[in-house]
Amino acid sequence: MSGCQIDPDTIRPIRFFNGTCQMLDQRLLPTEEVWHNYSDYREVAEAIRTMVVRGAPAIGVAAAIGAWFGARDIETESSEQFFAEFEKICALLAATRPTAVNLCWALERMKRFAAANLDRSVMELKIGLEFEALAITQEDEQLCIKLGRQGQSLIPDGARVLTHCNAGALATAGYGTALGVIRAAVAAGKKITVIADETRPFLQGSRLTAWELQKDNIPVTLICDNMAGYLMSLGEIDCVIVGADRIAANGDVANKIGTYTVAVLAKEHNIPFYVAAPLSTIDLSLADGSQIPIEERAAREVTHLKDVQLAPAGVSVRNPAFDVTPHRLVAAIITERGVVRDDYRQGLAGLAAKS
Repeated sequence: MSGCQIDPDTIRPIRFFNGTCQMLDQRLLPTEEVWHNYSDYREVAEAIRTMVVRGAPAIGVAAAIGAWFGARDIETESSEQFFAEFEKICALLAATRPTAVNLCWALERMKRFAAANLDRSVMELKIGLEFEALAITQEDEQLCIKLGRQGQSLIPDGARVLTHCNAGALATAGYGTALGVIRAAVAAGKKITVIADETRPFLQGSRLTAWELQKDNIPVTLICDNMAGYLMSLGEIDCVIVGADRIAANGDVANKIGTYTVAVLAKEHNIPFYVAAPLSTIDLSLADGSQIPIEERAAREVTHLKDVQLAPAGVSVRNPAFDVTPHRLVAAIITERGVVRDDYRQGLAGLAAKS
């Protein structure tokens, strides 16, 4: 087999064992690899809010673990009182990042488990919720591997693939979504090269995607966000693949800010634009992308690079963390259960119905 051998266990940004959660601080990559220990749900909520951990599937995993931390520390013998307190804990965790639906999906799954088992003792509920959090973590990594296998056939041998932001192992429990498809294509023996947008202002492409791909010996070239169109015009990009934070029922896709721009450029240059995301990212309750809440983050992320000031003090700043790409610009949506094209409303609903 040509190309590099891919080990799904190479990068895992979240470790959960012995009642403690360890998270790789993604704010410090690529120059420092620092792990933090968490054992309190409020600490986990802050880690999600401040982007110690980021990426839609990964924050869903982190939230599930945080919910269990909160459940473990509830002091009552009443299952009903326990559930009331647990709902408050989940609400606090859910408020940390509004756009990524995986966060609420994981917390709703934890709450459903608790609600379905209120006839058990509080101790049994706590034990069951720990196993549910572990299941969410393990399932996420496995479905990313399945997603990668579903999508790799779309990537031709020799392809030069543009990606935006980081939808790799760092954004999931392991392996990745968009980068999972690339990893699977390489594992299938294809010679793939990746072009990574830097992804301002948090630089997930330059700091995280480039770091991941170098770890796996997959050739990667870093470009500034405003260079993608020029490279497309030169015929140096064959396809685009990105992840997603929420996908509406009609196939509109919310992803890191700048994704919409890349999709428009790809359409202009007749380059296929693919989205890779697990079914937990699909929100069938929203008819279209106009209903997706868009998180607006602090101005300092734009005006500063760490402690270095890049803009004049007091300048007005907009910092939406995500944008919405209309489904008409999307060539295919790749999930762990299959690839959907064209009629996204019917296709996505059909895949979700198989759950």
